[in-house]
This record gives sequence, structure tokens and C-alpha cells, in this order.
Amino acid sequence: MAIKGKLPLLVFLLSFIFFVFASVTLAVEDRRGDEVLNPERPEERLRECQRQCDKRERQEERREECRQECQEEFRREQEERGGGGGGRRREGGEIGNDRDPKQQFRRCKQRCQRETKEQEQQRRCEEQCEREYKEQEESGGGRGRGNRGESDNKRDPKQQLRRCKQECQKETRGQEQEQQRRCEERCEREYRERGRDGEGNPRHEGREEEEEEEEYQGEQEGRNPYVFEQHDFTTKFETEHGRFRVLPKFSDRSELLRGIENYRVEILEAEPRTFVLPKHSDAEEVIFVANGRGAISLIQNDKRESFNLRRGDVLRIRAGTTVHIINKDNNEKLVIVKLLQPVNTPGHFEFFYGVGGEDPESYYRAFSHELLEAALNTKREKIQRIFGQQREGGIVKASEEQIRGLSHHEEGGGGWPFGGGESRGRPFNLFRKRASESNQYGQLYEVDPNDSKDLEELDLGISFANISQGSLITPYYNSRATKIAIVTDGEGRFEMACPHLSSSEHGGGEGRRHGGGGSRRQGRRSSPGYQRVSARLRRGVVYVVPAGHPVITVASQNQNLEIICFDVNARNNEKFLLAGRKNIINQVEAEAKELGFGVPSREVDEVFKNQKEEFFFPGPRQRHEGRADA
Repeated sequence: MAIKGKLPLLVFLLSFIFFVFASVTLAVEDRRGDEVLNPERPEERLRECQRQCDKRERQEERREECRQECQEEFRREQEERGGGGGGRRREGGEIGNDRDPKQQFRRCKQRCQRETKEQEQQRRCEEQCEREYKEQEESGGGRGRGNRGESDNKRDPKQQLRRCKQECQKETRGQEQEQQRRCEERCEREYRERGRDGEGNPRHEGREEEEEEEEYQGEQEGRNPYVFEQHDFTTKFETEHGRFRVLPKFSDRSELLRGIENYRVEILEAEPRTFVLPKHSDAEEVIFVANGRGAISLIQNDKRESFNLRRGDVLRIRAGTTVHIINKDNNEKLVIVKLLQPVNTPGHFEFFYGVGGEDPESYYRAFSHELLEAALNTKREKIQRIFGQQREGGIVKASEEQIRGLSHHEEGGGGWPFGGGESRGRPFNLFRKRASESNQYGQLYEVDPNDSKDLEELDLGISFANISQGSLITPYYNSRATKIAIVTDGEGRFEMACPHLSSSEHGGGEGRRHGGGGSRRQGRRSSPGYQRVSARLRRGVVYVVPAGHPVITVASQNQNLEIICFDVNARNNEKFLLAGRKNIINQVEAEAKELGFGVPSREVDEVFKNQKEEFFFPGPRQRHEGRADA
């Protein structure tokens, strides 16, 4: 009876205990849920970072590297919080190398890559990282590196310059070329400032001073602002069947190239029996077929034009035109070199895929379902099906039957002469025109704005030089045109006289001058000095020759050197030859020669009238072997 009377109290107590337990459990679960859903939590940032890697990186190797970087960043954050294992603090409160400015700089740029989608935002983010890094360095932030051996070496400015540039290469590996250039320019400024302040071992007199400057200039050779190597290209799209590679904006390399900052160079490489999916771009394009054969279709509102392509074909593609290309050869790779002139943002262009799915993504997928259904008058299920199948990328393998269906009968290599309405908008073959210069040492094929309405509208000229092995092109300069040259085959080298590099911070010189050489510190001149800019040429190298800059190009002894050139601002351009029978010095009056050179005009003529060939000459070794008169 007593138990029965106490039963309500017992039930009340049990209910109260259950309620308290449930409340505590829910609170814990809510906290855990917040930890998962809160994007500020390291675990959520790790998952989001890895999701972005999977979405952004198409190649498995790059995707895995990206995911590992996310994991490494997560591990460091855990160490900073004192958890996650391996988070033991060192003396002075430091965790590992987290207070090393170089480590912080590297992590800062990695965060910029992961957390910014727009290229301009990423660039600004990385510039901020670089500013913070410099501030830390200037304030002595890298105190962990100060051992005795390094302290001794740091007093030598040359050692500091080398070490600084090596750090630039390490820290900007995989980043924008502009970041490395700015970093190395900072190293060079610091090097010169130390030299002016008299830092380091005071061995700066006489010949030793000249040797030091030549060594410094030799180190500059790798930063030639006028030359771009294969590794300077970035891959815009790539599949196992081909790729699009594009050169960064010219002005990103140097302010000296700002005059052509609205031009971009792109190279398409498509493997045999492949199809380049239809797309358009927001840029005017001029293409040159450097290798292989294929077919191209240009699609506009009311028509589709299809042409066969072969080596030497040139074609203008208007901005906004949808284009698809087929490589119909069984064995040979199709290589197309493009010069693009963007019409929206200067120096920046994009591809737009209408035909596609998830990879490449079709721009139709950006529209809302209800608007797309209304526009296409089709049910959502059908729309989702056609825009959800393609995952192979922008270049795919084509079957034999598909190749036949895409192979059209119209030929490239439009009629000559240029300028007629029928040739406009059609490909023409550069090699079908008579060579403007030709002898046993080489051939030059040229088309200028006077030959083509399409080129006249773009103010472009195109030329192709085939320099026989061991031979060279006469030194010359253009009056108006800036030459963008792409090596399509062979090896050789070029040299250019440049008035800018001898007194600026930009790299690229070889460190000597012709005639009356010596150090820049010899004294003031009444006229500008010239730096010899030079580089080795091989397939895929791009180099720029500004208007007015004398240049000479020579092929190697082993094979011919082939170069396709786009001349920007080609309208009314003239070549001024500096050697050969028609060189401009031969047109100068005798009195002007005597006053200018300071020797009798007869001696000048003995030099400048001795070459009997025109434009293409025997090279140094050929001359010594007796192929030309000494």
C-alpha cells in the first residue's frame, strides 16, 4: 500500500531524469551538427576544399595533388589548435615552421588558389601574400635561418642574388609567371642597392667589377622578356586526345610588351582521328596549320561553311563564330597555331561550348529549367538527358564512319591574287604564293594587309621563313610592325639589339655589347646603349621583336629552322635591311658615312658592299668552309 502511494512520485522522478538526459543529448548533437555545417570549421573547409579539387581538376594526378594540399592545410590548422596529433610545440611557442615567412607565403598562395575562382581575384590575393612576405622579411621575420654559415655567405651580394632567385623559383613553382618575374625583379633591385651601398666584400674595382656585372647579366639571361619557352604556356583544356595551350598576356611578362597586350598565342594539338567539339570564343582569330591535315566548319545563323585544311593554310575566324575541327589523318597529329585578339576584356578571352554536357560544360546548363523549357519548347527530362551525357572533354575520338561524315569536299588554299570577294572568309595556303625572298639559303613567304581583306581589317601580316641549315636571315628591322614569331620546327638562335634592357630592371640580355664594349659604369654616353638579347630557338619557342629593333636569326648546322610570324600593326610596314646588296647603309651619302663612322667612306663600302646575296645568307660555318666569299 505504501509502495502504491509512492508510485506517482517515482514516475515523476523517472520522467524528469529522462527529460534531462534527452535535453543533454540533443544539445550535444546540435553542437556536433554545427561543427559539421559551420563552414568556418576546419573539417568542413577540408571537405569543401577537396570538393573544389574534384570539380576543378580534370586530370587524376593534379586532382590528387590538390586534395593532398587540402589535407596538409587541415593538418597545419589542427597543429595550430594543438590537436590532431603531431602538434607538439617547440621552444619559443613555434609549431614546426609555421612562423617561417617562406612557409607562410607558400600556404597563403595555396589558399588563394583554392578559395578564389576568378583569375583577377587570385592575382590580387597572391600579390597581397607577396606584400606580407616582403614585410616579414624586411622586419627580420625569417629568424630561424640565421646560422653562422649562412650569415657569412649573406654578406656576398652575388650569393644573395642567386639564393633569392632560387627561392623565387621554388616558391612560385606552378603559379603565374608574373609572380616569379616580380619576385626576381625584387631580387635584382636589392642586389643593385647593396652594390650602391657598398655591402659585402669590397672587391669592386677594375676588371673584377666588370666580371661581376657580366656574371649578373648572364644570370639575367633566363628572364628574357622577349622569349617564351614551352613551359611558359598554360594548358587551357586537355584530354588524352589533344589539348589547347595558351601563352599568358605579353604585358604580364614585361611592360615593354604592353603594345601587344591585347594579343594572345594559342596552340591546338589534336591526335589522329579526333574531333574538336563545337565552340565559339570572344576573340578574333587567325589560324595557321603548322602540321597535319583536317577539316573545319564555321557555323553562323544562316549558313555553315566547311573547308579542308592542310599544312600552310591560313584562315580568319570572326569572333562569335561556332567552330568545330576534325583531324582525319590516321597517323599525323594536327597542329594549329592561333593568334587571338579578344573583343571584351583586353588580353583575356574565353571558350563557350553550346554542344557539350558536364565536360565540357554547355552554357545551356547555366539557364534555369523553366526558361530553358520554354525557349526550347521541350520537357525538362529530355533537356537534362542531352546536356548530361558528355564527360569526355573538348577533344574526343571519332569513329571511321563519323570521320567520313565530317570530311567535306571544299578545299582550302583559296584563289590568288588576294583581295577578291571570293577569297574573303576562306582559307588560303601561304605556300601557294610565290616566295618573296628565295635562294639556296632559305625562302620567305609573306601576306600583308594589301593582299587580304581579312588581314587588312585586323591590321595583321603573316609570314613563314624556312632557313636552310647553317644559314641566316639578314639583320633587319620593321618600321611599324611588332613581330610575334613561333618556331614550328628545327633549331637555331636569334639576336636582337635592344635599347631598353641596358638601363632597365628587365632581364634577358647576354651581358655584352658590340664595338667599344665595356661596363655601363664607364661614363655617360651621348647616345643610348644597346643590349644584345639572344636566345636558343627550338620547336614551340615564341619570341617577340618590337618595331625598330634590329634582329638576326640563324639556323643550326643540323636542320632547317621554320618560323611562322604574325606582324601586328602591319599596315604600311616596311623592312629595312642592314646587310646584303640592298642594305640601307649603301644608300647613305659618302660624306655622311665618313662623318658617322669616323673613317673614310671607302672603308665603309668595303664592309657593307661585300655581301652579294639578298636576305638569306650563308652562316658563319658555311662562310668559313668556302660556300661564300670572305
